[in-house]
Amino acid sequence: MQAGTRHYAVITAGYWGFTLTDGAIRMLVVLYFHQLGYSPFEVAMLFLFYEFFGVVTNLVGGWLGARIGLNLTMHIGMALQIVALLMLTVPDTWLSVPWVMTAQALSGIAKDLNKMSAKASVKALSGSDGEAQLFRWAAALTGSKNTLKGAGFFIGAALLQGFGFRAALAILAGMLLAVLLITAWLLPSSVGRMKSKPRFLQVFSRVAAINWLSAARFLLFGARDVWFVVALPVFLYDRLGWDFWQVGSFLALWVIGYGLVQATTPGLLRERRHLPGGRTALYWVAALALVPAGMALALDLGLDARVVLIGGLALFGLVFAVNSAVHSYLILAYSQHDEVALRVGFYYTANAGGRLAGTVLSGLIYQQQGIEGCLWWSAGMLAGAALLSLPLPQPASPTPQNPTGATNIG
Repeated sequence: MQAGTRHYAVITAGYWGFTLTDGAIRMLVVLYFHQLGYSPFEVAMLFLFYEFFGVVTNLVGGWLGARIGLNLTMHIGMALQIVALLMLTVPDTWLSVPWVMTAQALSGIAKDLNKMSAKASVKALSGSDGEAQLFRWAAALTGSKNTLKGAGFFIGAALLQGFGFRAALAILAGMLLAVLLITAWLLPSSVGRMKSKPRFLQVFSRVAAINWLSAARFLLFGARDVWFVVALPVFLYDRLGWDFWQVGSFLALWVIGYGLVQATTPGLLRERRHLPGGRTALYWVAALALVPAGMALALDLGLDARVVLIGGLALFGLVFAVNSAVHSYLILAYSQHDEVALRVGFYYTANAGGRLAGTVLSGLIYQQQGIEGCLWWSAGMLAGAALLSLPLPQPASPTPQNPTGATNIG
């Protein structure tokens, strides 16, 4: 096995281990604090700092990774997650809202340090002439992450049921510590580190394609979370009468399915002459905008809400997963190898900003306009993302036709 492929496998395994704990801690917090009497909206608000600090972390994390190496920033993220897990093992009397939000802030920093490091490392390890391989690696890493985050929901619920809240957190912290030690031993320390020490202002991209893509990413993820984070689970719980386990299992299965589609996107998009580019991103986000608009219209016409939401969410997940996989490839394709940490950090700052905006708007719009209003807002944000995708170019240096006769993956 080549060194690049071996290191990619180690990074992916480390990312998987981290992601399982990230999904599990979210489900543990949701279920446990629901049992303590928190409303669904109050539980969602516990994650506000988780999203806010993701914005800050991506901006600073890309610059930090370029200076000290992506291997180190990835392991700093793992260490912070261990601290966040252990913070929640204190007695119930300590578990005030500020304490939990602080733990979630650390977890949000940890998650985005880990994600930025893992995804930027894919570009750093792929070599300069392997664009088709880069697309496959980026899609596999992103898709498997979301699949395992959904699996983490189940693991968190199972650990809570079998061992209790604090023991479950201790088990997760121990598992992640083992992952940290193993990956720190196997990975080189210089991945993603620039030869010259970049200034912080170099985080802000001067590449037009990256700026347009980042702006589109902001609206893409805001459009998902404006109805998915708060409005959907509250609607399923309060209006459709689902119990908490039904809501959690349904959302976990959706995340797993969404991740599987992301991982297989290179096989779904088989363009014979070139890899995905700006046109690909434009067409798929325009198609996605039709889904929440159609769902909102169906609900306005009085169609069965269960059928509309379950069927619509499945279709939304399928199309959204392709959008996300194409975006995850394009940010790497538009980035130079020696600046990949800076560019990915900047891009995922926009991603985190979209999630934060979507989380806040989801609760606000749902209270004022209901689930239909959230869906119309989602459609409008996706239409905006389509407009921002218009200037996106085709990445430079597409992979030529394979001499064996196999077609390129796009």
